[in-house]
Parts: sequence; structure tokens; C-alpha cells
Amino acid sequence: MKLVRVLTLFGLALPAFAQYAGPAILSRGEAPAAMSAPEIKFRPFVELTAGYQTGLAGVAVADSEGDLANLNSSYLTLAWGVSGTHSWKHTKLGLDYRGSLSHYFQGSSFDSLSQAFLLGLTQQITRHISLTLRENAGMFTQAFGLGSLSQTVPFDPSQSYIPTTTFFDNRTYYLSSQADLKIQKSARLSFDLGGDNFLTRYRAAGLIGVTGLGARGDVEYRVSRRSTIGAAYNYQDYFFNGQYGSADVHTAAATFSTALAAKLEFSASVGASRIEQTFIQSVPVDPVIAALLGVSSTTEIAHFISWIPTGGVRLSQVFRQGVLYVNAERGVTPGNGLFTTSYTDTVTAGYTYTGVRRWSLNALSAYNRSKSVGNFNGYYSSVGGGLSASRQIVRSVHFVFGYNVQSYSSPDFHNYNRIVQEAHVGLGFAPGDVPLRIW
Repeated sequence: MKLVRVLTLFGLALPAFAQYAGPAILSRGEAPAAMSAPEIKFRPFVELTAGYQTGLAGVAVADSEGDLANLNSSYLTLAWGVSGTHSWKHTKLGLDYRGSLSHYFQGSSFDSLSQAFLLGLTQQITRHISLTLRENAGMFTQAFGLGSLSQTVPFDPSQSYIPTTTFFDNRTYYLSSQADLKIQKSARLSFDLGGDNFLTRYRAAGLIGVTGLGARGDVEYRVSRRSTIGAAYNYQDYFFNGQYGSADVHTAAATFSTALAAKLEFSASVGASRIEQTFIQSVPVDPVIAALLGVSSTTEIAHFISWIPTGGVRLSQVFRQGVLYVNAERGVTPGNGLFTTSYTDTVTAGYTYTGVRRWSLNALSAYNRSKSVGNFNGYYSSVGGGLSASRQIVRSVHFVFGYNVQSYSSPDFHNYNRIVQEAHVGLGFAPGDVPLRIW
């Protein structure tokens, strides 16, 4: 009888092992694999909050000394949105949308309508071939809270092209589309072919937008039920809007991912990037020419090729009601509107929790240090964090509050140094008894 029970339990366990899809692969932009298991119902919400923000700065100088404006203001915000996931037989859809309308009482020029839209769609074309689409779109004035893992979207937004290091409180627009065709050649061997298209634009004429194209490919081999190794190649092409210049980036990397436990994953990649760029730079002229023409400098088209080590790691623990993660990476970025092509070191950590009773919260911290190798040469960095939470008061009504802080610094550009703080409280409305999901 005991033998029969053991065999029965073993037989029931076989489907669970067969369904195990392996740890997420960082080079493919995947969210932790365990996050895709539960289905989350689509749920709308509305929030009304009051807050106070320091360090508001537009693209303008405040005085004759050339110092930037630094305004403090109270504000009101009306926010709305919807998020959730749904699965069909061969299709899975994840959506995360948030919009808001803000009015600043001490600086109406900062009034803004913000939108943030994330969409992930996976279609199983055949038994061995699947197509994944990732869409990011939005506009904002302040970039608080962008780029963190979402419980309802099956990809990691930090592996997309969402601008997160924008310095000025200026209208910013962004859009990116990414597509991946995954081929499961065998139980162990898989291939991925992908393409990217993205753009970033700024309302201020002095800031530099970018349009980009990309192509990706990798081969991955499952060495065990829990671990995968592989190799990846990524090509990116940047075209700058508002300034002459472009950049081609070729990246090759080795990848590794493993499930340390059922819901604890580690993913990594290590490689190098070759950056080839052209831009206009100012150069001094010969003293004789300077005396003859009365000019001390002229411009020329510069062409540079440089190599940098790149890669990243992510450790994530998925819980029933949330996810805890730490991510560190070095990569090439198209800059932040002030600076063009840069290589950036980033460390982020976050925790998202949606409780089964009354509480929900989202905590995020990030450190970015960049070296501009394009239009200006120099370092710039930012460090910050934030906490947002909700507490159910009665059915469908929630008390919401949050705090964010961001510090910008640069040893090469003194006006880049400033600190921004923001705090808010308010009420949220969402149907059902589940706590309000926090972005």
C-alpha cells in the first residue's frame, strides 16, 4: 500500500516538473519566470492625492549667475488606470496602464498630463515556436517610479528603452516596440531572434531626442532542469534629434541563469560593447588663422571607436503576493536629453506586495552613474528611492500615500547637482476586496 501511494504521488508530480519552463533569461528581457504563474484579474482604479514637491527645474536659468530654477510647490493629482493578465489556450496578455493629471499651485508651468503604458503579449504559434511582443509608451514631466518590475507584465521594463535618468522637469515622450521569435529546437536547445524600435522626444528645443533601431539574437542550452547557459549578440543604432550625430553599438555576451529554488532565480550576462559614433565637436584653430579671421575655434565631424565591458546580474525572489529583486548592470544608453551616447552603471532594488487583506506597497531604489562619451565628456549620476502604499479603509476605498527622493550629482558639471523630494497622500477607489495595486 505504501508503494502504491508513493507511485501515485510521483505520478501527480510529473506534470509539475514537465511544466517547469526554466529560469528567466536576462538577455531576452524576461521577468522572473515565477511571476508569470498566477493570473491577475483586470482591475481599474481612480486616485485623488495632494502632495508637495521640492527642486522643480525647467529648462531655463533663474538669474544672471546662470543658476537653474529651483521651485517648491504643493500640487493636486487625479490618477487613473487599469492592470491585469489573462490567458487563453495559446495566448497570454499582460497590461499595466496609468494616467494622471497634476496641477502645481506655485508653478503652473509644471502642470502636466502623464501616461505610462506597458503591454506584453505572448502567442504560441506552434508547439515549438512562440512570438512575444513588448510595447512601452508614455509621457511624463517627472520620472518617479518608472522601470520597476510589474506583477502584470511578462517582461522586465528595465530591459526596455524607458527613460529613467531625465534631469529636467520637462515634457518627455517615449515609445518602444520589441518583438522576439523564440524557437524551442529541443527540450534543451532554444533560439531567440528579436528586433527593437524606439524613440524619445523632449518638449524643450535645447534637449536632444533619439530614434533607435536594434536587432538581437541568442542561443541558449539547458544544462539541467534548473540552469541554462548561452551566448547573445545585440546591435543598436542611435540617431539623435536636434543635434548632428549617430552611434552604432555592437554587444556580445555570455549568459547564465539558474533557479536556486522554486521561486528564487539568478540571471547574469557578461560581455563587451563596441561603440562607433560620429558627432560635431569644437576644436581650436591655428594662431595665424585665428589672427586673420578673428576666431579662436571651429567645428569638425569627430569619429570615435571605443570598447567597454558590459553585463548584468539579477536576483529575484517571488512570493505569493509580490516579488523582491536586486539588479545591477553596465550598458550603453543614448543619454538623457542633455548628454548623448553614454555607458551607464545601474543598481536597482525593489519590492512589490499586494496583500490578501488590507495592505499593498511598492518600494524602489536606484543608483545610476554614467560616463558621457558623446557631445560632452564627463560623469553624471543620480541616486534615489521611493515608497508607495495603500491601506484599505472600507470596501473599494483605500488610503494611499508615498514619498520619493532623487539626488543628481556630477563632478564635471556643477549645475547638475540638486535634490528633488516629493510626498503625497490621498484616497483611491477600486472595485473588490483586494488591496489597491500600487505602481
